Amino acid sequence: MIQFLVVLFAVTLLYVSITGRIETYIKLLFLQGLFIFLVVTIESPVLNSLNYIFLMVETLGFKTIIIPLILVKAVRKMGVRREVEPYILNFNSLLITTLIMICSFILAFMSLKYAPQIKPVHFAVSISAVLTGLFIIMSRKKIITHIVGFIIMENGIFLLSLSIAGEMPLVVNLGVLLDIFIGIFLLVMVLKRIHSTFDEIHIDKLTHLTD
Repeated sequence: MIQFLVVLFAVTLLYVSITGRIETYIKLLFLQGLFIFLVVTIESPVLNSLNYIFLMVETLGFKTIIIPLILVKAVRKMGVRREVEPYILNFNSLLITTLIMICSFILAFMSLKYAPQIKPVHFAVSISAVLTGLFIIMSRKKIITHIVGFIIMENGIFLLSLSIAGEMPLVVNLGVLLDIFIGIFLLVMVLKRIHSTFDEIHIDKLTHLTD
């Protein structure tokens, strides 16, 4: 069941590479948060109670509900609908994302020789998410899409950390969550300021910013 949820998480990475609608990006973030929440719920026997409660709040409260809501409100307020001019066409993006996944799975199963305790599916999808998030940041023009890419990268890192969540100090979890929340809050504030100044949110507009 856990591996099935992780595979569904991987499917969202393929879909995010071909979609052009901004709200679809955010819906995919919601699904990713939900899948991670379900994985945490199923893996609860291997987690101590304090970490388990914290992870439940983080995945369901922040990743699945709060962060997508913040992004949806920001997008609707600015009237942003589509990523109109990506640097790479959607079909090529899908090919690149697929290649990333294939390489990640090869790396994961090769790593079993040196670290047999790792979960190869978790590891492969996690690496895929980090690299796909980075690819989204590099291949899209709108700043809101860059924020989505950043969150996808963090989701990949979080998914990878679930295999050692039982040994991870609570203070580390709290610090990571705080950094994410502050980062998203600041990015949305900057996004609104750029939109109010230029009436556009392409990264090309950043070249016109001055002191």
